Amino acid sequence: MNGKTVLGVIFANIHEEALDSLTAMRTMGSVPFCSRFRLIDFPLSNMVESGITKIGVVTNSNFQSLMDHVGTGKPWDLSRKNDGLYLLPPFSLGSASMWGNRIDAIYGNMNFLHQSNQTYVLMADCNNVLSADYSKLMAAHEESGADITILGVKGKMPANIGSVLSFDKVDGDGRIREMSLDRQTDDEVFYSCNIILMKKYLLETLVTAAHSKNEVSFQRNVIMANVDKLKIYAYDATDSFVGTIDSIQSYYDISMSLLEKDNRKKLFASPISTKERDDMPTLYGPDSSLKNSLVADGCIIEGKVENCIIFKGVKIGKNTVVKDSILMQDTVVGDNSRVSCVITDKNVSIKDGVELSGAKTFPVCLTKGTRI
Repeated sequence: MNGKTVLGVIFANIHEEALDSLTAMRTMGSVPFCSRFRLIDFPLSNMVESGITKIGVVTNSNFQSLMDHVGTGKPWDLSRKNDGLYLLPPFSLGSASMWGNRIDAIYGNMNFLHQSNQTYVLMADCNNVLSADYSKLMAAHEESGADITILGVKGKMPANIGSVLSFDKVDGDGRIREMSLDRQTDDEVFYSCNIILMKKYLLETLVTAAHSKNEVSFQRNVIMANVDKLKIYAYDATDSFVGTIDSIQSYYDISMSLLEKDNRKKLFASPISTKERDDMPTLYGPDSSLKNSLVADGCIIEGKVENCIIFKGVKIGKNTVVKDSILMQDTVVGDNSRVSCVITDKNVSIKDGVELSGAKTFPVCLTKGTRI
């Protein structure tokens, strides 16, 4: 097996209820991350770096920003005559209704699967920030003789998103014998990142059967229901950097963890591509200072910045102090202001003399275009 025999499928809208403040007008895949990226950049780049040349992005609603970002797929070398990038909105069956669940979304795109020449399908969501070599996942799948291989990590169970599988009993060779759905525990568990590899015909068969019975849960009705019938294996990616976003708090924590050099080195061990916005270099004023922060280009910084992630086009005024915050594209903070533990979406404006503070355990999140 190699990347050219694998069809990539990315679900852009799944779990966006976890980031309701940031996904009101965009998909989960479109959420900005780490000063210059979008969340969809990670599964897209991981697939491309593993040799996958055809990728379908399944989207549901609010996908204007997503279309804007991915375009023809050129930043990922997916703008090509054969294969390439395909955006799959919910209108291919002559209906304007939205996908109700993952089974509906796959079934609604069955023609896309039929018309693809690839033998295997690799599915991924956009709420996992990771750098994974999927070619190793493919090799493990082939070597084990598995019907289905699921990439998982060991850590705290995501709490605020539904339909997360945990692997409760795994043989020494990786075969899953028992699993549960949305397990309630504070202990470390081996849980699924919803990155799933299987043969295309098997996916088509399982989804068609589930859809005919009006079943709605892919994890329960397709994966768990077949744990004794099919050879389902776990691929442990715990050694890689993996951050599962299940809330505004986890988005903040994962983002801030990338201020540590070792974490950045792990996450960007393989290239992560994105749509570039060419801009001038960042301009620093004579009284500005910067400490332990990630700053994109195109910014104007005249105040003090500490432990922050700053996106393109951000402006920070004179005598202003910004700490432990994430300021997204084109945010403006006026003079003589104090901002701490705040997440601002794009085009937020904070006036002169404003003091705005959250906590590291409860960051304040301002929606797109907010004026304070």
